[in-house]
Amino acid sequence: MDVKWDKFRTEFKIWRYAALPGLAVLMLVILARMTGLLQFLEWTLLDAFLRLRPPEPIDERVVIVGINEDDIAKTGKYPIPDGEIADLLDKLATYQPRAIGLDLIKNVPVEPGHDKLVKTFQNHKNIFAIEKVIKPPISAPSFVPSDRIGFADVIPDSDGKYRRYILHTPDPKNWKNENEDRSSLALQLASSYLESRGITSEAGKKDPDTIRFGSTELPRITPTFGGYVKEDTGDLQVLINFRHANKPFRIFSLNEIKTGNTSQGKINPELLRDKIILVGNVSPSGNDKLYTLAIPGQQIPGLMYGVEYHAHATSQIISAVLNNRSMLVSWAEPWEYVWIVIWGIIPIKIGRSNKQSTWKKLLLVGAANVLLVGFGYIYLLYGKTWIPVVPSLLTVTINGAAFIAFYKHEELLRSKIDERQRTIDSKINTIDHAFRIIHNGPLQILADGLRHLKKQDLPQERLIYMFERLNKEIRDIGDDLKQEALTNDKSLRLGSGLKINLNDQIHNLFYDVYSSTLERDDLEYLQTLKVKSVTFDPIDDKYLSMELKRKLCQFLEESLCNVGKHAQGVKRVEASGTYTDGCYTLRIKDNAGVMTFAENKGTQDSQDLAKILNGSFKREQIKPQGVLCELTWKLTTFVHK
Repeated sequence: MDVKWDKFRTEFKIWRYAALPGLAVLMLVILARMTGLLQFLEWTLLDAFLRLRPPEPIDERVVIVGINEDDIAKTGKYPIPDGEIADLLDKLATYQPRAIGLDLIKNVPVEPGHDKLVKTFQNHKNIFAIEKVIKPPISAPSFVPSDRIGFADVIPDSDGKYRRYILHTPDPKNWKNENEDRSSLALQLASSYLESRGITSEAGKKDPDTIRFGSTELPRITPTFGGYVKEDTGDLQVLINFRHANKPFRIFSLNEIKTGNTSQGKINPELLRDKIILVGNVSPSGNDKLYTLAIPGQQIPGLMYGVEYHAHATSQIISAVLNNRSMLVSWAEPWEYVWIVIWGIIPIKIGRSNKQSTWKKLLLVGAANVLLVGFGYIYLLYGKTWIPVVPSLLTVTINGAAFIAFYKHEELLRSKIDERQRTIDSKINTIDHAFRIIHNGPLQILADGLRHLKKQDLPQERLIYMFERLNKEIRDIGDDLKQEALTNDKSLRLGSGLKINLNDQIHNLFYDVYSSTLERDDLEYLQTLKVKSVTFDPIDDKYLSMELKRKLCQFLEESLCNVGKHAQGVKRVEASGTYTDGCYTLRIKDNAGVMTFAENKGTQDSQDLAKILNGSFKREQIKPQGVLCELTWKLTTFVHK
């Protein structure tokens, strides 16, 4: 439990120190987003996602009549005279369209034919004219009723690209009077088309500040919609979900409508009947040009004409209501920042991994970026939701690189600490090893000699022999320890003086320890043994390190020595190692020992060994007499490294 708690505290400290720069990066990214510094990047990525979508079919419900350079050249005058426009509208009216939107400013007469244009608007009640309400305002033609006027104002983002559309706005001259609110050309045309199918506009239910057609609410842009920051949304604005196609709408020229013929033959009346027709300028020399990178395959890359923009907005509304084609939405702002924070934590976790090399970690960070971009694209494609990808990319990239470097440095420091700790542990092990050899060897001879000296029950020659042996043992121990330190000897010197090779199988080592210990003449109480029972099951070496072999042999020796020192009158000693159900039990049992309750170093070492093995140790009194010493552990719980 203490080991696990220490690991937790260490890990917590690392995360705490590492979190400070990580949180700083997150805060800087969030601050950059909140101040609008990332808007341009988010808009650019949105355009790329929209441009990479699968193609969509043409919308047959919306048709464009574009006045091109050839039309202007054949007319011989620009702006196109009102009489020519009147003829065009009259001809279009013969095809019985649902609505016609004239995306041309007509506040000033362009003769000849102005009277004719006025009469055309009077005769056909489904023709809509335009005005401009944003500075500088341009009034609609005075001869057109207010319910057939839509404003043509569109506003770019700060990078000059067009992505949103104003559907509804208060009258700049009387903004407090809702009855004076103005509708856009696209909203007027779409409303006319949907009303013919019995679908009228109402205030939204979920959002009262937007417009609803039937059960379809048009999601408005809020001040923090998607990648927008503190956007002016006093008007009802929507994000344009451009129809993705090389040819999203049918386009006819003025002269094609006038003659009734195209390069493919006569115009099929069904292509215009019950449709929404938008008339506008599509000539490069005109001034009605907009720029967007959200649509591929444009004749002039990035260029879109105003009439096309209105067509996309009109089509978007109709398709959302009648075909469930989703409009683009965004997450609530708190969830966007939760998303950014989550992706800021991911590289910390990658950098913290000790199982991966630096290059693999960098690859994982790269993979996380690819996954993030892919998720943003798929979510936009199928969920029609604009999520913040750019801030998350920045946090993943910056924190990924920073934390990999941080943890690489931390690993280096830790390796040095571990190396130092290994040196310390080695010295401690050497000291412990020396103590065990001295304790189980010379000290036993010394204790036996002193005991006999006090009793004076041995001849002088015998005592001299014992102390000469003691002198030799101590000298041999010193030489052995020096040799082991110089050569990293894979051997163990027992108290009996026997050196065993730790490369041997553990059960063979157990037999060597058992035999050599019981044959010692300096362990007085072993001299009374009558029965010696020993059996050791083998253990696969993959479960034991060299050091564990050393400790297990020392445990067995220590337990047998305790019998020789404390089990007066012992007749029987049983030593066994048994493998059962994945567990190994090393057991030493005598029939005369008396258990002491004082915890000595041998007991502490045995408990420490059990902890290393994730096993258990017990020493208990046996009835009627004797002591059991037992060490048990699962072989599967320790894998040799």
